[in-house]
Amino acid sequence: MKALITGASKGIGRAVAKKFAEHGADLCLCARSIDDLMQLKEELLFSGTSKNIHIYSADLSVKGEVRLLSTFVKDAIGTPDVLVNNAGLFKGNSIVQEPEEDMEYLMNLNFLSVYYLTKDLLPGMINRRSGHIFNMCSIASMQAYPNGGAYGASKHALYGFSKVLREETKAYGIKVTSILPGATWSDSWKNAGIEESRFIEAKDIANIIWNAYHTGTNCVIEDIVIRPQLGDI
Repeated sequence: MKALITGASKGIGRAVAKKFAEHGADLCLCARSIDDLMQLKEELLFSGTSKNIHIYSADLSVKGEVRLLSTFVKDAIGTPDVLVNNAGLFKGNSIVQEPEEDMEYLMNLNFLSVYYLTKDLLPGMINRRSGHIFNMCSIASMQAYPNGGAYGASKHALYGFSKVLREETKAYGIKVTSILPGATWSDSWKNAGIEESRFIEAKDIANIIWNAYHTGTNCVIEDIVIRPQLGDI
């Protein structure tokens, strides 16, 4: 099994990388920090069963770097069996108050990077007639809220793209799953004054992705909505 995971060095992406490494997958891991990626690779080689782990540092808000990542992946592992489009960033602000450049940046990172990367890798999946694409959407993809601003718009766009992708690829044996998590614990929440127990654990989302990948060939889990037990934060 070959998997590409973006945003792999932290949070959900890191947990997904660990899960797939436990089961010996050939991995391509992408994030911005090469130091974080090197540390993660060493950890996975030590604790998991994967022996073929490739790392690539890129800023996926830049179209040219997305295209270079695509080339790297094809050279390293060929067409992946699993594509986890996880790279993204949250910025909360109202539409009237947020800097206009935030909209462009978050659309590039949260949505267009997924569009370009998927578009580059999809022909190989179509020719092979198999593959599973996981798009990391958000509760914000389906539920608008004040101060959602550019983030909410970018995640709505990603969810819409996932829906179109599902319809266009199902005849080729390709599965598309939209993951829609609520607040998930990460270092960015440490100073928020909220108990860690109020959040989803990243490892739970990783387990869900792993299980969704292992459904039978005649079914697909299209949407997975995950919320903290006590509700949204």
